[in-house]
Amino acid sequence: MKYSIDKKEQYVVFSPLEEKIDSIIAPALKSEILTIQAEGYPHMVLDLKEVKYVDSSGLSALLVGDREFSKTGGIFILSGVQDHVMKLLKISMLDKKLNLVASLEEAAEAIFMYEIESGEEEEEED
Repeated sequence: MKYSIDKKEQYVVFSPLEEKIDSIIAPALKSEILTIQAEGYPHMVLDLKEVKYVDSSGLSALLVGDREFSKTGGIFILSGVQDHVMKLLKISMLDKKLNLVASLEEAAEAIFMYEIESGEEEEEED
């Protein structure tokens, strides 16, 4: 799988440079997601601007990312979702479950807001 990765202080932007996330690519994507999380990054942005097609195994990889980052108190965001992929997310009702934003800038803002809200909740618990 071809991809680019941009590691920030609080999160990683992972950009698959593939047009399809299918049964051939999805296992590698899952592996990369789990590796990034194991490296200790609390949040991840999956930039899908190059991806034009996702099948069920690709959707499974997205759900793994969402589940694993949520488990550790982080956030998993999909950015730049193309029309065809968005239709599939809506049909499968995953547009309600997953965190979707239009751009990397919006993803950075969403992480910033998530960090603020998480901090406020911890203060209330003290």
